[in-house]
Amino acid sequence: MLFMIFGVIAIIATFINLYMYKVGKDYKLAMGIGLSFTALTLCSEYSLVSRWVRVEDWSALGDVVPGMERALWFLTIVSIILNIAPIILELKGKR
Repeated sequence: MLFMIFGVIAIIATFINLYMYKVGKDYKLAMGIGLSFTALTLCSEYSLVSRWVRVEDWSALGDVVPGMERALWFLTIVSIILNIAPIILELKGKR
């Protein structure tokens, strides 16, 4: 459940990051928060899987982990790209 809270905060911070860049304000704090909560989401997911291993809930591992892995890879890559997009656009604009 904690991973969902962290994930929602990461998404909100990412959109704030993009909005702050668009209106010309300092976006770096929101970028840091977005990336930090993405990392916390991944850590909390790992903790969830660790709990399933400890209690030997092999059906949960077999059912959830394969799909969760793909989703986490995709969402993490999207989060990184969206959060660093303002920096890339800023560098591109200076050329």
